[in-house]
Amino acid sequence: MTTNGWIQIALFCAVVLALVKPLGAYMTRVFNGERTFLSPVLVPVERGLYRIAGIDARHEQTWLGYGLAMLAFHLLGFLLLYAVLRLQDVLPFNPMGQSAVAPDLAFNTAASFVTNTNWQNYGGESTLSYLSQMLGLTHQNFLSAATGIALAVALIRGFARASAKTVGSFWVDLTRCVLYVLLPICIVYTLFLVSQGMPQTLGAYVDATTLEGAHQTIAVGPVASQVAIKMLGTNGGGFFNANAAHPFENPTALSNFVQIVSIFALGAALTNVFGRMVGDERQGWAILGAMTVLFLAGVAVTYWSEANGSSVLNGLGLTGGNMEGKETRFGIVASALFAVVTTAASCGAVNAMHDSFTALGGLIPMINMQLGEIIVGGVGAGLYGMLVFVVITIFVAGLMVGRTPEYLGKKIESREVKMAMLAILCLPLMMLGGTAVATVAAAGLAGPANAGPHGFSEILYAFTSAAANNGSAFGGLSGNTLFYNSMLAVGMLVGRFFVIIPALAIAGSLAGKKTVPASAGTFPTHGGLFVGLLVGVILIVGGLTFFPSLALGPIVEHLAGAAGQTFATGG
Repeated sequence: MTTNGWIQIALFCAVVLALVKPLGAYMTRVFNGERTFLSPVLVPVERGLYRIAGIDARHEQTWLGYGLAMLAFHLLGFLLLYAVLRLQDVLPFNPMGQSAVAPDLAFNTAASFVTNTNWQNYGGESTLSYLSQMLGLTHQNFLSAATGIALAVALIRGFARASAKTVGSFWVDLTRCVLYVLLPICIVYTLFLVSQGMPQTLGAYVDATTLEGAHQTIAVGPVASQVAIKMLGTNGGGFFNANAAHPFENPTALSNFVQIVSIFALGAALTNVFGRMVGDERQGWAILGAMTVLFLAGVAVTYWSEANGSSVLNGLGLTGGNMEGKETRFGIVASALFAVVTTAASCGAVNAMHDSFTALGGLIPMINMQLGEIIVGGVGAGLYGMLVFVVITIFVAGLMVGRTPEYLGKKIESREVKMAMLAILCLPLMMLGGTAVATVAAAGLAGPANAGPHGFSEILYAFTSAAANNGSAFGGLSGNTLFYNSMLAVGMLVGRFFVIIPALAIAGSLAGKKTVPASAGTFPTHGGLFVGLLVGVILIVGGLTFFPSLALGPIVEHLAGAAGQTFATGG
């Protein structure tokens, strides 16, 4: 580890922190329906969209109506994306003549992008047409990200309102998020990425002759526009198979830094939106504080582990840290930081191969996902996931002092706790259940490139990534099979919607409650004690749920490596 490395990490944290208040203030105005600097241009567009769709912007929905609208919208999105992938060979904007995507792979990909997971069992430049990349993937990148933010805002309204029956309108929240937040930022972001050397063209791939006289086809396409929303919306699906390690998808050190910042920007700012909408910004800072503690711990462990390498590498004379699977233009610190950020959020983009990380370096990204990706998390998804843990934390605090738990003036009762536990427990069910099936089925065991603990880690990582809606992978797993396409798709759908519905139910329940004035016995939820308790509950719940599986994989690898035993890394 070096001083330069820690300065890069500190600079990243400072920039993200500096964006929290301005972005939070802007998004609060957007979702409260207040005027913004973009209103003169976008209000007529917004009203026109409502008129075309037959939506009354003044009509709000109950939590059930909000949820049903969201599910219907995503079902149609799934069918549209599946159709585009299956028919891409007869659709336009296919200069390389890509064939139709196989049914099981199309099913997996449609589930992946609709759920904001962006797991990719294919190489984008060798499988998809430009139309599939734009109308299929980029389109869903916007809508799935906007859905996550809309659902977080609905849950915030549940805490902010009293004696109310509604939590907002899904259609209005979705429209405003895309129009006022995602599109304006992505337009500027795309132009910046093009300035860094990222392609943005509808022209065919370029044929070139190398200095050795060999023929080479250079894949190009509408890359920058997809990468912008891929990062800002914490989607993570790469235009190229190598994702953000590809020089056309991440050309420079500056583009790498901006991409990492953009992954956290909206998710961190939503904590400020929460504080503003409930009338106490300190509440938002407390939640961000808990996220920050977990994030910094993960970065420190990953950076330390990768910078120190392993006994096997050091024994071979490869000192100076573990550079396997990393781009030399980014180095260890930028790769380690990217890995922790992309799994703390539900992004899944990678600029290094996690399969080639050291055992502890690969453990932290896995833990980030298994905690539910609430360390900033996906845009919106991270906040409503964290608020689910807040409900559990307040319940525990109430048990400790022997009184009915309260949060922001709302009594936390059995209904909210049951819904919170349902949301939390569906993740280990899919992560561990899918892993268990894969490790005893012949089709599942055919996927890992390695035997032993590391092979187990590859399978566990895949099901963890799918259920957590992350999308990153240990690169050693061959997932484009009927078994993995089907199993991982089910994990993605359950991991997304079986968390969303209980969270909405909590929002509806809380919105209908009266506000209880704070008293001398009210547990303060804006200070260090609450932050510490929240972090403790997250780690205890995550540890009790996942530690047995983790011990069989990365921890065993680390102990074996310390003893001088060699494990294949897939590199």
